[in-house]
Amino acid sequence: MTMRLIGSLSLIWLFLATAALAQDNDPVLDTTGQALQRGQEYYIKPAITDSGGRFTLIRRNDSCPLFVGQENVTGPEGFPVIFTPFDEEESVIRVSRDFSVAFQAFTICVQSNNWKVGETDIETGRRLIVTGPVSEGSPNEKTVSFFRIDENQVGDNIYNLVWCPSEVCPGCRPRCGTIGNLVENGKILSALDGNVLPVVFERA
Repeated sequence: MTMRLIGSLSLIWLFLATAALAQDNDPVLDTTGQALQRGQEYYIKPAITDSGGRFTLIRRNDSCPLFVGQENVTGPEGFPVIFTPFDEEESVIRVSRDFSVAFQAFTICVQSNNWKVGETDIETGRRLIVTGPVSEGSPNEKTVSFFRIDENQVGDNIYNLVWCPSEVCPGCRPRCGTIGNLVENGKILSALDGNVLPVVFERA
């Protein structure tokens, strides 16, 4: 009984500490220095050259779902995304805070365009980022659909896209990873567990 009480108190303390720290997190800034807003459309693109173009939906094979990836060249293509903070009272996207993200696009796949951690590529062992509905199951099941943005030391307003949910499931211990790219048959897919792709956010 005592051990159970201590465990419960530990989880409560962890939740309160996380919530207190989250209030001090800086907002993520777009390419003009403005804070990313809930519900506003943004393009995600590499912060460095020769790393592909804007983020987009990729057809990996002849079936659904569609995968998250990049255009092969730098240009005006790609689809904008909308960020939704896990905290329903938050109106801006903050560094190291949980959010869901979805492409704003019409596709032939009758499904959600929300990002989520998907299958592991057999050859590389990397976890691919796929699109699909946000899970309505347990907090642990929901974690696959929540990401965060961490600062990158390359320069101002440059960030890393990270999967390491903490708010949606404070007691979970996810195998965190940072999004990079994975070239497969000439297509650029987004994946965890490998290279890191610094990105910037451009208001649509």
